[in-house]
Amino acid sequence: MQTRLIAFYLPQYHPIPENDEWWGKGFTEWTNVTKAKPLFRGHYQPHLPADLGFYDLRVPETRIHQAEIARTYGIEGFCYWHYWFGNGKRILEKPFNEVLKSKQPNFPFCLGWANETWTGIWHGSPNKILMKQTYPGKEDYEAHFYSLLPAFTDERCIKIDGKPIFVVFRPDKLPDPKEFTDCWRELALEVGLSGIYFIGMAGNELWEYKSDGFDAFTLHIPGDILGRIPRSLADKVCYKITRKNFREFLRDTFSIPRTYDYRQIVQYAFPQVSPDKKFFPCVIPNWDNTPRSGANGLVFQNSTPELFRSQLRNGLALVSNQKPEERLIFIKSWNEWAEGNYLEPDRQYGTAYLEVVAEVLSSSPELVSSIP
Repeated sequence: MQTRLIAFYLPQYHPIPENDEWWGKGFTEWTNVTKAKPLFRGHYQPHLPADLGFYDLRVPETRIHQAEIARTYGIEGFCYWHYWFGNGKRILEKPFNEVLKSKQPNFPFCLGWANETWTGIWHGSPNKILMKQTYPGKEDYEAHFYSLLPAFTDERCIKIDGKPIFVVFRPDKLPDPKEFTDCWRELALEVGLSGIYFIGMAGNELWEYKSDGFDAFTLHIPGDILGRIPRSLADKVCYKITRKNFREFLRDTFSIPRTYDYRQIVQYAFPQVSPDKKFFPCVIPNWDNTPRSGANGLVFQNSTPELFRSQLRNGLALVSNQKPEERLIFIKSWNEWAEGNYLEPDRQYGTAYLEVVAEVLSSSPELVSSIP
C-alpha cells in the first residue's frame, strides 16, 4: 500500500440561512474569494478556480468531479469537516448528507469534528459569537455518535485496524476527552464496529494523546509551524522598541498582513516527534486568508509546486517506516479557497500541485529531500 493521502474538505460552498443572516443573502466562501485584492506589493490576489469554476456543493456532478480529480492524482479520500455544536445543532451538513444518501461520489472519506465556537474573529470582531460550541454531556455524545453511524458503517469510510477514522479539531476543548472517546468506543462495539480510531489535532508535539484516549495525532497548521520559525533580528529589535514583533508592527501601522516566505514553512514544517508516538504529518501547499481577514490575515509568499514537492517528500519520509495502513498524511486542504489553502486547480498553476502529488507518490520516499 502506498502512502495514504487524505485531504481536508470544506463543505461550505452553498447558501445557508445562518450565513444569510450573518453576512448577507446568498453568501458563500466565493463571496470573499472574488472580492479579494492585493494588500502589498507582490501580493497575489485574487486566487480564482480553474477547472471546477465557482461551484455549488448542492450539485452532485460537482462533488463527483472533485472526487474524480482527487483520485486521478493519488488522493485516497476526503476528510469532510463536520459541525456539531451540541444539542443536535448542526450546520453545513447538506453536502455530506447527500454524499451518504446518494452513494456518490464512490470515493473514500472520513470525518473531522470542527468543535470550535464560530466568532467574527477573522472579520475584526473577535468578541462576536456566531455559533457557540457546547458539550451538554454524555447523552449528547450518544446522540452525536448515532447521527454519524450511517457514515461509520458506509463501505467508503476510511479505516485503520478496521476502525473508522474520526478526527477531532480541538481535543483540548473537550471537557473530559477520555470520557468522550470511551463513550464512543463503547457505543461502537455495541453496534458491531471494531471501535473508533481517534486522531486529535494538537497545538504541539508534546501532547500526551494516549492519556486523553486518542490513537494518534496530527498538528494544527499553520500555527504550529509558525511557532518553530526562529525570531528574526528585525523581530527582536522591533519588539524592544514597540513591544510588537516586526510583522505585528507592519500590520498595525501600515495594514500589511503577517507574511512569511513559504521556504520557511517547508523548512520548519515538521517537529521532532518521539518514535514511540503515533504522529501523522499534515502538509500545507499554500496559505493566504486575507480574503476573509484583510490586514488581520496571514500570507505565505512564494509558494510553488516545486517547494511543495519538498515538503511532501519530507512528510512521506516521516511515515515510510510505519506499517502500510498507517502511512498516512493529511493535506490541508482540498478546497479552503478563502484561506488561499487548496489543491483544486486554479488559474495561476492549473493542476501543477496535484501533479506534484502524483509524482511524489510514484517515487521512492526513503530519503528526505533537501530544501531547494
